[in-house]
Amino acid sequence: MENEGSSNNGSEVPPSQPLQSLSISPQPQLSLKERFDLIRSIGEECIQEDELERLLANKPQIVCYDGFEPSGRMHIAQGVMKAINVNKLISAGCKVKIWIADWFAQLNNKMGGDLKKIQVIGQYLIEIWKAVGMNLEGGQVEFLWSSEEINSRAHEYWPLVMDIARRNKLPRILRCCQIMGRSEQDELSAAQIFYPCMQCADIFFLKADICQLGTDQRKVNMLAREYCDDIKRKNKPIILSHHMLPGLQEGQEKMSKSDPSSSIFMEDEEAEVNLKIKKAFCPPKVVEKNPCLEYIKFIVIPWFNEFTVERKPENGGDKTFKSFEDLVGDYESGELHPGDLKPALAKSLNRILQPVRDHFINDPKAKDLLKRVKGYKVTR
Repeated sequence: MENEGSSNNGSEVPPSQPLQSLSISPQPQLSLKERFDLIRSIGEECIQEDELERLLANKPQIVCYDGFEPSGRMHIAQGVMKAINVNKLISAGCKVKIWIADWFAQLNNKMGGDLKKIQVIGQYLIEIWKAVGMNLEGGQVEFLWSSEEINSRAHEYWPLVMDIARRNKLPRILRCCQIMGRSEQDELSAAQIFYPCMQCADIFFLKADICQLGTDQRKVNMLAREYCDDIKRKNKPIILSHHMLPGLQEGQEKMSKSDPSSSIFMEDEEAEVNLKIKKAFCPPKVVEKNPCLEYIKFIVIPWFNEFTVERKPENGGDKTFKSFEDLVGDYESGELHPGDLKPALAKSLNRILQPVRDHFINDPKAKDLLKRVKGYKVTR
C-alpha cells in the first residue's frame, strides 16, 4: 500500500489520550465451560456448539477471524459491539485476526473503487477501536490488510480461490451476494461475483477456527463448511454469527452509512446523539423491533453491566436495571416510558463515545483521518 494502510498492525501507535477500558479483561484461569459460555454469548447463532466445545478442549490457541470493508464512517454497532465481542474472545483465550478487506471494498466499488481512499478509511477505523477500548495489548488482536497479505502469499491464496470457484456452480455463489450488501437481483460486476470465492478462501488462508461475523455473512461461512465436505476436511470453521443492530427509524432492518438518521456514528457530537435518539422509533410498551431497546440490550448493558434511568420522585425515582429482562418487564407494563428511557439511553451512549471524540480532537493523525473520511462521498 502507498499510504497509511501500509502498517500490518494498527495498534503500533498508541493514542495520545488514555483509553477507556471495557469491563471485560483477560482472564486466563477461566474453566472450559466459562470460556465456552463467554464465546457463545457473542453469537445469535453458533454452528456447531459441540464443535466449539471440542475445539476449546483440544486446541490451546484458537484463532478467530473477523473482517470488514472500509467503506465510510463507523457506526456504533461496528465500533462498540465489535470491541465488546473482541474483548470477550480475548478473555476466553482466543487470538483475533481482523481482516481489513481493502481489496474487497474495491471489488465492491466502495469509494468508487479508489483504493487509496479505502485504505485511509481503514486507518480511521483502527483509530476508533484504539480509542473506544478494544484490548490491543498483548498481541492477541492482529489487523491484517488483505491487499498486503494476499500479495505476500499469493502462491497460497490464489490456488485456494480457484479451487473454491471450480467446485461451486454460479447460482451457489450468487446466493452469497448478501455478504456485499447486494441481492441476486442486482446487476453485478464480474468482480462482485468473484468476491464470495475470495471471502471463503480468506477463512482457510487465515487459518481461522472461528468465523466471528454478523448474521448477514452466514451464507459465505456456510460455503466454507460445504467446501470442507468437498475436500474431505474434518475440522470445519465454526460459525459464530452476531446480531445485526437495526436502524433507528421504523422498519430499518440495519444501519445505513448513506442515511445518517439511521445510525449513531462513533464520532457524533453529544447533541447529534441526543437528537437522533429523541427522533428514534420507540413505541410505548412495544419491545419487538424497538431499536432503542436493542441499543440497550446489545451495547449499553454489556458495556456498563447495567442501565440507569433517571426519573423525578413523583414518577418513581431513579431505577437501575441489572438485566435486559428486568427492563423489558417494566417497559411492557408501561411503568418505564420512552420519555424516560430515551434520555437515559442517549446519556449512556455519550459516555461510551466521549473517549473517541477526545481522541479525534487531540490526536493529530486521527483528526486528519476523520477530516478526510468525512470529505468522501459514500458509494453503494
